[in-house]
Amino acid sequence: MNTFDKREEGFEAKFAHDEELRFRATARRNKLLGLWAAEKLGLSGDAASDYAKSVVKADFEEPGDEDVFRKVRADFDAKKVEQTDHQIRRTMDELMAEAVAQIQTKG
Repeated sequence: MNTFDKREEGFEAKFAHDEELRFRATARRNKLLGLWAAEKLGLSGDAASDYAKSVVKADFEEPGDEDVFRKVRADFDAKKVEQTDHQIRRTMDELMAEAVAQIQTKG
């Protein structure tokens, strides 16, 4: 194996590692978002945990964050929770930063 092959393997390993971290961070962000939204919806305990799981599952509908945003937006609208689209998206961004920090500290 030459240096180029070793280098290519290194890049592939780093890419796979980065993708795994991105997936874990997104799933954690979605759980945190679900818990935040559950509180706004007046849910607590098992109901809040179940709601957070449903937000995590919503992310598997399509690539990107729009499926998660639409779920939370629709649930807020159904329960007449006052949150703007901007507030929801800002919270999603803030919670992504928090999720990344949590994953980095846990390894």
